[in-house]
Amino acid sequence: MSEITKTKNATLTTALAFHYQVLIGLDKCFSLEDGQSIWFERDGDVSLLSSSTAQSTQTEVKNYAAPLTDHHENLWKTLKNWLAPEFDHTQYGALVLHTTQVFGATTRLKEWNLVSAQKRLEILETIFAERTKAQLNAKEPSAIIKLQKEVMAADKLFLKNILGKVTLYTQADNGDELEKQILSKPIGIPKNNLKSYLYGLIGFVYAQATQQSWSIKYQEFVAKCEELTSLLCKKEFSFPVFHGFEASEQDVEQHNDRAFVQKINEIEHHEMIPEAVGNWLELQNSLFEQLDEYPLYKDKTINYQNQLVKKYKLAYSSAKLEATDPIKSSKLLYNKTIGEQPLNMGNDIPPLEYKNGLIHDAMDDEERDLKWKVDNE
Repeated sequence: MSEITKTKNATLTTALAFHYQVLIGLDKCFSLEDGQSIWFERDGDVSLLSSSTAQSTQTEVKNYAAPLTDHHENLWKTLKNWLAPEFDHTQYGALVLHTTQVFGATTRLKEWNLVSAQKRLEILETIFAERTKAQLNAKEPSAIIKLQKEVMAADKLFLKNILGKVTLYTQADNGDELEKQILSKPIGIPKNNLKSYLYGLIGFVYAQATQQSWSIKYQEFVAKCEELTSLLCKKEFSFPVFHGFEASEQDVEQHNDRAFVQKINEIEHHEMIPEAVGNWLELQNSLFEQLDEYPLYKDKTINYQNQLVKKYKLAYSSAKLEATDPIKSSKLLYNKTIGEQPLNMGNDIPPLEYKNGLIHDAMDDEERDLKWKVDNE
C-alpha cells in the first residue's frame, strides 16, 4: 500500500479542539433519556436539552494545559459568555465549565463547587479587588482585565443567579482517555471491532450537522448504537465503516501530484478527481488507524487488491481491442470499473469506497504500471 505524506496544517490545533468537543458530546449521548437530545453550537459548545429545565445542561468545553488560576482567562471568558444578553440561562439547570485544567496551587476557586452562589460572588470580588487602579484605568488594559471588568460590571443579582448554576469540572480526560471511556461502554463487541464502533459513532455525530442546527436525539442515537452493535458483535472479520466522503479542494490540491490523480487528468476526467481522492484517502486512513489491531484486515486488503488488479487488466485488454476514440474509451473504462459492485470477500461484500480506494491505490503504484488511458496501437 502506498503511504500518505504527513504535512503540517495551520488549522490542526483548532480542528483537534473541535474534535475534542465532539467527543464530549458523544460521551454525553450515552446518558440521554427518552425525549432528551444533545446539541452542538446552540448556546455554546455542548448542550443537553430536556423537557425539564433542571435536567438541561449547557457545557463549555476547554482543553488547556496551564492550570486554572484566579486570573486565568478560562473561567472569566466563560462567565462573560453566560452573562451575554443573547444567552438565556433560564433554559438550563446547570452551567458546566468542562476543562482539562487542574486547579492552581493557590487559587481560591478550589472550593467553588462546595459553596453557595453568594460565596462564589465574594470569591470573584476578592480576586477582582487585587487589581490596582492603574491596571483598571489603563488606556489599553490586558485581555484578562477587560474580561474581569465586564463580568464584575454585571448586575449583581443577575450575576449571582448565573454563578449559582456554575459547576467547574476540572482535570477532565484528554481526547485519548475520553475515547477509552467511550469504548468501555459497548457490551458484546469484540476488542478488534471497538475502534470501528467508535468511528461509526463519531461519523454518525458529524453527519447530523446541517446549516441550520446540529443535534443528536435519544431515539436516533439508540438506533445507531443498535445498528453498529448488530454489525460488529460478530467474532469474524468486519470491515471498518466507510463513509464515501468527497475530498475538499485543499485535499485535491495536496495530492494533485500523485500518480493516480495524474492518470485521471491524462484522460481528461477531471470531475471524477474529488471522489477518487476521497476514496483513496479513506482507504489510507482505514489502514493507518487499524494496522495494529487488524493485521487480518491488511492481509485481506492486499489479497483483495491483487484480485482487483487481475480483473482490471482483463478489462483494460478488452477496452484496447474495442477502442476507437482513446479519451472516450478511457473514460468509459474508468466509469465501468469504478461503478462496478465489489467482488465478494468470503461471505462479505466490501464497501464500494473500499474497492475504489484500492483501485486508485494500485494506479498510484508505479511498479504495477497501470493506467486508465486506452492506447489502441
